[in-house]
Amino acid sequence: MSRRSQRGFTLIELLLALTIVGALMAIAFGGLRVAVASWQRGEDRAETHQHVRSVALTLARALSATYPYRASRSLAPEPVVLFAGTDRRVEFVTQTAPFPFAIPIAFTAVVFSFDDTEGLVVSQRPLPNQDPFDKAEVVYRDATVTSLKLSYMDDSSGWKDTWDGAEARATPRAVKLTVTTTLNGRVAALPPLTVSLPIAPPQ
Repeated sequence: MSRRSQRGFTLIELLLALTIVGALMAIAFGGLRVAVASWQRGEDRAETHQHVRSVALTLARALSATYPYRASRSLAPEPVVLFAGTDRRVEFVTQTAPFPFAIPIAFTAVVFSFDDTEGLVVSQRPLPNQDPFDKAEVVYRDATVTSLKLSYMDDSSGWKDTWDGAEARATPRAVKLTVTTTLNGRVAALPPLTVSLPIAPPQ
């Protein structure tokens, strides 16, 4: 009986095959790592953009419901329009509190301020109350907000960095705000958002 000779793989062929398989796996896993890193960057970018958008809309919603509320400020006996602002802080009365109370409140004194250490700080106090802005309670802090820029439109449609409701005897026509946040090492900023306000006629 003839015996069929059977030939196996040599050690060199086996090593060569393993080398090729290893190279292919390294290429495949390298591509997977790149894809995962790219996906993670996209998720971080989307999360950062969504966060800055949420912050800006929260501020805009409260500002858009500004009411030209007249009351005495601190110990001043004469009622004035409770609205005052700088480029980093604004005090106003709104009918839509940024963080609603447990019971319905018609008017809420709100303070939006920016601090280099704490970031965005939101304080509010129901009205009527004495010293509504000075005694407002902090309800929100966001250290991811790295910049808050505010400006105010006057009757001539010009923009000012400050506004004094007691002096102007009215609220501004609009407030323009620019918010920048830094989340997961990524900086996100929206284009300036202009919010129209109800106007109190001068008295």
